[in-house]
This record gives sequence, structure tokens and C-alpha cells, in this order.
Amino acid sequence: MVMIRLPRRVARCTWCVGTLLLICALAGCGNRTPRLSPLSADAAILAYGDSLTFGTGAQPEASYPAVLEKLVGRKVWSAGVPGELSTAGLARLPSALEYYQPKLLILCHGGNDLLRKSGEDQAAQNLRAMIRLAKQSGADVVLVGVPKPGLFPSPPDFYANIAKEFGLPYEDAALKAILRDNELKSDLVHPNAKGYAKLAQAVAALLKSSGAV
Repeated sequence: MVMIRLPRRVARCTWCVGTLLLICALAGCGNRTPRLSPLSADAAILAYGDSLTFGTGAQPEASYPAVLEKLVGRKVWSAGVPGELSTAGLARLPSALEYYQPKLLILCHGGNDLLRKSGEDQAAQNLRAMIRLAKQSGADVVLVGVPKPGLFPSPPDFYANIAKEFGLPYEDAALKAILRDNELKSDLVHPNAKGYAKLAQAVAALLKSSGAV
């Protein structure tokens, strides 16, 4: 067996590179938020979804789109329909895009598909179709993962997969944390005013880290 001695300087550099790679892995280097086009002061944002976007469980002024509008200084239109399945959301989206003409779509949909166990594959396909429609209209998209009901609510994997597939900024932690905290919920699946404020803050932080605002 032949031992190869590296010069001390080379060995030191090799150790440094290895250490740097380890630090990057632990710190999540390369896991940066995808960039979005900066929104002008008069740009419209469309919050699109079901009862979570509508604000069920709180007054209209406490819904997450209403709070988000104050946080980001841009007009945020709310287009949430309580009880809506993603198939209906997909059918409704073209007219909403035409009416509001948003520069950014915040997509928070699929929760009723999960609640009614109508099929995760279908929900994922509908979300993909919605994203394509938004992008074809010229709007950027931000995706919000909706937790699957259970003892420890958490978004199904297809949300993260879709975000990665389309290169979207993705918020997956806020609703999960809110729906695990009774002080932030109005019922088993809806936040209260405090919970919606937490969601709005998380989305605002994501918009800032993506460069949108």
C-alpha cells in the first residue's frame, strides 16, 4: 500500500473546503428563495384560494390579504371562496386574472380537497394548471402550502414538489404552526384574527426575501 503525502498547504486547503461544504450544508446554503420581479407601487396582488383566503373565522379586515396589504404597501385583492375545491378554483381563475390583472398571484388552495379526501393527485394537477395560467397572464406566483388535517397538520409533499418544479417562493411553515396552536385558531381548520396576522407576516417576509417588495 502506497501512502501519498499531500503538501501541508494543500492538505490545509482540502480541509478548509470540506469544512466550508459542511457549514453550507448545515446552514442551508443554496436553498435561497427564488427571485421575483419587483412590484411597482401601483402593482396589484391577487390572493387566491378558498376559506383561508376569504378569512373564515375572523372579520374581513383581519383576513390575511387585508393585513398583508398594510404590510407590503401594495393593493392586495382577495379572491377566496369558502368550501371551494381546486377543480372549481381552476375554472374560476381565468376570469379572476382577467378582472384583477395582478402582477403577483398568491396561491393558497387545495385545502378542501384534502379535507374531503377527494384526491391529492387531482389537487396537485389543478394547482399546476393554475400556476401555468397565472404565468401565461404575466403574473409571478407564490405558493402557500395548506396542511392536511390530522393530529399534527402539515402540507402534503406535493406542494413542495410543485414549488420546486416551477421555481416558486414557497411558504410551508406558517399555516402548519397556526393550526397546531389553539390560541391562533377559530376552529380545527381555520385561523382566527391572530392566526391570519401570523400568516400575513410570513407571506410578507417571503415577498421581501424574494425581492418582490
